Amino acid sequence: MELRTLRAFVEVVRQGGFSQAARAVFATQSTVSKAVKQLEDELGFSLLDRTGHRNALTAAGEVVYRRARVMLAERDDLVTELDELRGLKRGMLRLGLPPIGSSTLFAPLFAIFRSRYPGIDIRLVEHGSRRLEASLLAGEVELAASLLPVPDDFEWQEVRLEPVDVLIAADHPLAGSDRLALKALADLPFILFDAGFALNPIILDACQRAGFTPTIAARSSQIDFVVALVAAGLGVGFLPRMIARQRGHPNVRNIGVEDAGMDWHMALIWRRGGYLSHAAQAWLALAKEARASQPDR
Repeated sequence: MELRTLRAFVEVVRQGGFSQAARAVFATQSTVSKAVKQLEDELGFSLLDRTGHRNALTAAGEVVYRRARVMLAERDDLVTELDELRGLKRGMLRLGLPPIGSSTLFAPLFAIFRSRYPGIDIRLVEHGSRRLEASLLAGEVELAASLLPVPDDFEWQEVRLEPVDVLIAADHPLAGSDRLALKALADLPFILFDAGFALNPIILDACQRAGFTPTIAARSSQIDFVVALVAAGLGVGFLPRMIARQRGHPNVRNIGVEDAGMDWHMALIWRRGGYLSHAAQAWLALAKEARASQPDR
């Protein structure tokens, strides 16, 4: 079994088709198709159900895809570690960041990192926290930012702890409150982020503890759109306090929530036991410096 054929198969699944996979691995579609067929012949299983418009994984394909991602990630770790033993002066940091909070927490670090390590390129991937965790396990990124708690598959380093505030239209009767119990919002529609954003379960778990399940009026991946929907009176939204203050709107108030557990606890995470390149270690050290310089809250 060759890593070349495993790479081709993984990219077909990841990219959603043979032509897209061919572009990803810089090969022809025919070459990718032959590599997948060679892998199927070698293993004695059909890995893809080719009926219909999409190539769905068979049961055997699910197993091979899961194992192959781990094998390819280990191969990438091996190459990186050997390159660094040779004293390679340039390299790449594959970094995953979520849309919420990254502009505030991590954008300032990019310029510092670039000035200290001009030979290191950063390949940035942006997704919600849960998808980034999957990308880490697949070896697609080396470090990612996510909200705590995270599964035991990961090690982590704290970045920031912020309370989560409620966003409410300025003309709503509750907008004059200094603080609100979550229960007071039980009859109002909620505006949440898209599935895969780790802020959602923090909010929904707190609602469950408060004894209700909220009605969800809308979902979005865009912070400014969530704020605009709140301003239009569609419902209430939620943001970490530092971001709520930065994205202020004349028709929206952000108010502290009394309920315990409504915290946004950001951390940098990596695969437990996985190899961290010098570039990744340097990023962690820089983030630790930045965390130490923050005032106590």
